[in-house]
Amino acid sequence: MTTAPGVPAVPRVLLAEASLPYRRVIREALMAFRICEVDDAPSGERAFELALQREYSLFLFSLPLPDMAGDMLDRLLSKAYPMVHPGVHAAPPVIFLIQPGDALRFQELQRDVRVRGSMPLPPKLDVLLSVTAKLLPERQGLAFPPFSPPHVS
Repeated sequence: MTTAPGVPAVPRVLLAEASLPYRRVIREALMAFRICEVDDAPSGERAFELALQREYSLFLFSLPLPDMAGDMLDRLLSKAYPMVHPGVHAAPPVIFLIQPGDALRFQELQRDVRVRGSMPLPPKLDVLLSVTAKLLPERQGLAFPPFSPPHVS
């Protein structure tokens, strides 16, 4: 990532998932518990466009997308991404969001060194935080104010 000298780059995540509620939950959870910025796209085509415009530290792609499979999107970006971002030699690591029926297909994808794991849909916070633990820095302190039950007199 290109930033001004002395300014640390905030990792940027590209999320491609057709479901708006799932995208929102994943985006909000990542931004609350990890130090990162998240761009999200409802389709593979939009995710591809975003990946060519900006540099990312991590891809989160749903295997089923409306216009192309998430693994196809990743293969296309693995070739195109380094060509459009000077100084970048490989596309970022990828985590796939999978439906229960995609488990066998995901096993084949795990052979790729860039594949860092999977998360089942619907999203689960503990799995999301576990799979991103080594890829994104943890946000220190509380992301939200502590919960205090309402005071009843």
